[in-house]
Formats: sequence, structure tokens, C-alpha cells
Amino acid sequence: MNLRELVSALNDFASPALAESWDNVGLLVEPSPPHTVNTLFLTNDLTEEVMEEAVQKKADLILSYHPPIFTPLKRVTWKTWKERLVVRALENRIGIYSPHTAYDAIPHGVNNWLTKGLGACTSAPLHPSTAPSSPAEGTHRVEFCADAEHLDVVLSKIKDIPEISCLTTLPARVEGEEQTRVSLNCSQKALLEVVALLSQNSLLYHKTEILLLQKPLLPHTGMGRLCTLSEPLSLSGIIERIKGHLQLPHVRVAVGKGRTLESPVKKAAVCAGSGSSVLKGTEADLYLTGREMSHHDVLDAVANGISVILCEHSNTERGFLSELRDTLTVHLQNKINIIVSEKDRDPLQVA
Repeated sequence: MNLRELVSALNDFASPALAESWDNVGLLVEPSPPHTVNTLFLTNDLTEEVMEEAVQKKADLILSYHPPIFTPLKRVTWKTWKERLVVRALENRIGIYSPHTAYDAIPHGVNNWLTKGLGACTSAPLHPSTAPSSPAEGTHRVEFCADAEHLDVVLSKIKDIPEISCLTTLPARVEGEEQTRVSLNCSQKALLEVVALLSQNSLLYHKTEILLLQKPLLPHTGMGRLCTLSEPLSLSGIIERIKGHLQLPHVRVAVGKGRTLESPVKKAAVCAGSGSSVLKGTEADLYLTGREMSHHDVLDAVANGISVILCEHSNTERGFLSELRDTLTVHLQNKINIIVSEKDRDPLQVA
């Protein structure tokens, strides 16, 4: 597949608009066009060892779940390992694409895979995603009617206000008089200026309607998952299931106040990777995430009777790659070869 065709297909699989605002997702490194992709190489983290593996396996595009370019690069030299990744990629005509939190949000993504380690359960996003393109612009819609005497003056002043969009006018009959109905979208900041302008004319102001534009929630889409197990299971049983699912010999466990390893778990809040901010405040029997829960966040959970399982950051994500390979093979209609890195691994081990 042509690189741009493939990137479009990957964006259709998981829209970059679903990623968190702080994230850096999409095509990060692009060889000069035209660029044909025969082999897509999947990894959780793009390290220099993994890059060498990708070169040896003649990859044309690397899909790295974590973006190897996150903070801006001021130069591309051989000095730092992240700069060297870019150099190696371009020298070998390998593109780099990262989905990161877009894959966290989608219904068939990383968090959905992680919940499978709990056994049979139903789940819903902890923080649902909203439709990224509806409405297109603005937080509020303002509508009012004006007669010919005031219309031109009001419209000229409104057009000078920044952050106004979708300004339309339509003929209207109000109480038997020919008037014009004005509709506009605006930001919260612009709304204050629009209201201040209209309030200068009591006739306009009393005919003004203000609507809050709310984007619809996307079903089964968003950050984290709250899982309700079909049958309650002891904390020790959950621990063994998670270790088996993630293929780990050890996990870290904090037992909630008033609970034991034999206490039943019915509800579990789950977030792959760094889940502390996503899980915080959720009512559940168990928090399951990677490792980025601060000492005090763990203490808070335990004090509230919530047990915690920490598995190290990328251990809660990496196993998804095999499932992703199979799903993308179908999504891309078997047009390219998709392989999973054998060198990719969590940097932390138990010694």
C-alpha cells in the first residue's frame, strides 16, 4: 500500500481526534514520497534495539504505540537516542506512526484487551469520548431577530468579535413584521461580548436565545473502563488471572482497608499504562493499571477500601499488539505483511 493510503486506513481504524489533547499521534516520520509499505512493524516502545530489528526485517512503516517523538526536537543529530531513531528511520526509508491514546479510547483498543484479564464482565468507559466533529465549532449558539433598522449595525459589530463562526441570516416574520433571524456559533469568551452587545438594545436582547452546544457521547469509547464481573471473584483469583493474561510472574498489590486476598471483587476500574488520574475517585473494589500511581494515590485508594494491582506501565499494553496484528490484517484486507517486534519489552524487571 502507498504510505498515505495506509495512514488514512489507520486513521479510519482509530481517529487521532480521539487521542488526548496533550498527546502526539499520527504520522511522525515520513520518508519522501512516493513510499510503498509492504511490511508494517508493530511495537509498544521504539527503542534503538527495536529500530535495528525493524531495519533487519525490512519494515517500511513502524507503528509504535508510544510516540517516540513527544517533546519537540530542536535538532536531529547523532547525539541522543531519540534523534538517532529519526536518523535511522529516514536513512532506511522507514515511516513512524503512533496512535497512543487514540488506541486507549476505541472500543476495540488497549483497555478493552486489558479487561479480558478479569474474565467475563461488562464494561463502560470511565471518561466517555465525545464526537470530535459535532458540532464543528463553538461552545454556544446565539439566535435573535432584528429589524432592518438595526440589522446592519449589529452584524458589523458582531463580525468584529473574534471566535465567531457559522454566522447565518434568514428571513423571519415576528408578530406580523418582516425581520431577519440571526444565528451564530461562538466560544465562551466571545459569548460574553455578544451578550454585552445585544444587551445595549432591549428589543434585541429580549428576543435572544442562547443554546449550549454539547457534543454527543460516542458509545463504548473513552479513557479507562469500569468493569462489572459476571461472577465475583476473590482478589487472589483476580491476581492470578491478570498474571496469566499479561504473562507476568509478579505484580504489585495493595489490599484495600477492611479487605483481604479472599475478599470478593465485583467491580474493577481499569486503565492501561499510566492510569492514576483516570481511575482517581472511581468507586470500585479494585484499581488495575500500570505503575504510575503515586504513593499517596495508592494510600488514598487503600484507605477507601479499594485494592490496587500495578503491573508496570507497558506490561498493561504490550500484549495487545498480537490482537492488533490480527485485527489490522482484516482491516487492511491482507494487503500488507504485519509483524510484531520480538525485541520490545518493559525496561523494568524484578531482580
